[in-house]
Amino acid sequence: MTGPRFTALAQSLPATVPFVGPEAQERAAHRPFAARLGANENGFGPSPKAIAAMAAAAGEAWKYGDPENHDLRAALAAEHGCRPENIIVGEGIDGLLGYLVRLTVEPGDRVVTSEGAYPTFNFHVAGYGGTLVKVPYRGDHEDPEALLAKAAEVAPKLLYIANPDNPMGSHHPGAAMAEMVARVPEGTLLILDEAYVELAPAGTAAPVDPDDPRVIRMRTFSKAHGLAGARVGYAIGAAPLIAAFDKVRNHFGMSRISQAGALAALGDKTWAAYMHRLVAASRDSLAEIARANGLTALPSATNFVAIDCGADGAFARRVLTELTAAGIFVRMPGVAPLDRCIRVSCGPEAELAAFAAALPGALARARQG
Repeated sequence: MTGPRFTALAQSLPATVPFVGPEAQERAAHRPFAARLGANENGFGPSPKAIAAMAAAAGEAWKYGDPENHDLRAALAAEHGCRPENIIVGEGIDGLLGYLVRLTVEPGDRVVTSEGAYPTFNFHVAGYGGTLVKVPYRGDHEDPEALLAKAAEVAPKLLYIANPDNPMGSHHPGAAMAEMVARVPEGTLLILDEAYVELAPAGTAAPVDPDDPRVIRMRTFSKAHGLAGARVGYAIGAAPLIAAFDKVRNHFGMSRISQAGALAALGDKTWAAYMHRLVAASRDSLAEIARANGLTALPSATNFVAIDCGADGAFARRVLTELTAAGIFVRMPGVAPLDRCIRVSCGPEAELAAFAAALPGALARARQG
């Protein structure tokens, strides 16, 4: 009796999950976390209008979602001053990255990214046999100059940068990203991941033409809109590139409930402004918690704060382990020197208070080794 005949590529890949979810850790510990501050979610939740729209749509859950995402694409096009043909909607940025890599990367094709940047993108590249070429961060920022230099050297199919950045929370001005687009080598597509841009300072969004064929911009409803569980992402790009997604995407991947929630969230500008203030105040609170413990909070343009634990990655990992044992879920970057930090999501005051109460003990135990 034989099992499935996997491709040689599939046989060469490890069975892995880029992020171990908090639920898995809760099951292993046989108790829930007191503070869920590691999954890079928006703990303040979605707009009440989005919740109401999803509740109303639940009664029609027997129907497939609109495979063209017509209403949401039209609303997004109006929001961004472009045509619906410039917008593709998918199952979060993760899903769209997977489709894009499938469209562009064959075994052996090179892809340039930063060492320590978003691992799910790397997961997709490896899954289609691409070769990842990485450059280091410059301090706590992704390095556009180094990325462009490496792209000029290896002629990659794709060049990835996030602005603002995950996992450090840093950002570049949008004008710098527009300049990067102008310098992309011929034949390379720049992926500009703007998952956090709604929470960033004014001027962070890149002023680029939606029809520029050198770049595709990724956005999400998971962060500023608090809809991570709904899995709604979208991309803005040149119409021929956007049309190509129809070759490979799951046309019924978006549920009616998610479509309704995203459409209502997009229209609720009052909640969006309120969320911007909530996240900013939460970042300030996390910075104060860090200072009270002799640590440094890095400037953040996102819905999380990277906190420098003041030593190396081994020490930060011990801090994370102690926080986990105390019922506080946080994460940390995966490579040095970024891994000297822990990454803590913004969230409600009660969860930040639990983090603040647990951190001194976690640091003390980590220092004891």
